[in-house]
Amino acid sequence: MKRKLIAAIGVAGMMVGLVACGSDDKGSDKGSESKGPDSYKGQTLTVWAMDGSTPDQWQADLTAEFEKTTGAKVKFEVQQWNGIQQKLTTSLSEENPPDVFEIGNTQTAAYAKTGGLADLGDLKKEIGGDWAENLNEASVIDGTQYAAPWYFANRVVLYNKSVFAEAGIAAPPKTRDEFYAALDKIKAKGKAEPIYLPGQNWYYFVGLTIGQGAELVKKDGDKWVSNLGDPKVAAAAELYKKLQSYSKAPKDKDEATPQQADIFAKGKTGAFIGMGWEAGTAIKANPAIEKEIGYFTIPGETADKPEGVFLGGSNLAVAEGSKKKELAKEFLKLALSDKFEGQLAKLNGVIPNKESLNTNLAGNPVAEAAAPSAKFGGTTPLIAEWAAVENAPNPIKTYLTAVLNGKSPADAAKQVEGEFNKRLSQKQ
Repeated sequence: MKRKLIAAIGVAGMMVGLVACGSDDKGSDKGSESKGPDSYKGQTLTVWAMDGSTPDQWQADLTAEFEKTTGAKVKFEVQQWNGIQQKLTTSLSEENPPDVFEIGNTQTAAYAKTGGLADLGDLKKEIGGDWAENLNEASVIDGTQYAAPWYFANRVVLYNKSVFAEAGIAAPPKTRDEFYAALDKIKAKGKAEPIYLPGQNWYYFVGLTIGQGAELVKKDGDKWVSNLGDPKVAAAAELYKKLQSYSKAPKDKDEATPQQADIFAKGKTGAFIGMGWEAGTAIKANPAIEKEIGYFTIPGETADKPEGVFLGGSNLAVAEGSKKKELAKEFLKLALSDKFEGQLAKLNGVIPNKESLNTNLAGNPVAEAAAPSAKFGGTTPLIAEWAAVENAPNPIKTYLTAVLNGKSPADAAKQVEGEFNKRLSQKQ
């Protein structure tokens, strides 16, 4: 996670990690029925947040209001991405787990399965009535609210303004057909690669499946199995194949091999699909490219419905083993309030948990491009068994390369479904 680059361009990158740490105070909120100043006096709540998630001003303002409201102290402990999953797993099994912690939205199901997360159904009823349904989906496992949606990010189109202008493209495309037409113009001009799209940008592909209403897995009895053979998944693969035909990028590599932002930085590429923070990577490689970078929403079939996108992001959870669950919920009520949720969106350029707060993104070009897609976004399957699927070599990447090399989506699905199902059957 390139947080310094994020700050430079005013947008947070996709987050897929978690956070954790232990509490060290001796108090417990058991029996603290009254709310208000001094109701939790003498207690300290420990909050683990990932590096870069809590801007200094946000943290300072929230801390002051929390202490004024509850009489308790709050201690933020910043966690690093490297090794966080094992650290959190260990911490949740110990006597003094973190009270509140950040958790990746796609990892929430796995931690809920272990019994480490507290039920937040009462919190949802009290403050979550207008949380965006698709953003909250990853917090609900088997009908139970195990976390609360915090913030999100998704992919946009980053484009070279000069390349588009030289090809006679007056405004960013609003529909898929307009996008193809723009790329045709750049191709006809012959001076730049229309788009850089490697064959294995699989998170973009996940967005296409979401746009098609497809599911990547299905139930077979009591087991989850591959659903790559579904015609809706095939339709998404065909969309990917058409857009990739405008690119010279390798069909058997992902967006990090090489870094697509480094390719774009050379100034000979019309566009690429990526996270907003990748602009910072391009600027680092070639500072002169900064003035050329523009952003637009990934176009869908019609102008009023952008393409589906994968929503990476973070939820906030309370440890089942915390001795301060009620105090933790008081913290969440403040952290997730319109005041602090809106402030976080403004400072970090991330998508907030309710659409009404998107006004806080005004003036941030990356966030403004990302926001329209958010309500049409989703995630990878929200099952604990999914984690093994993403391990290298990811069978979905293999599937995409096979399609791009000429196999039908149906045959490509058959090629990888054995490995796909093997991973889904691995015990967590």
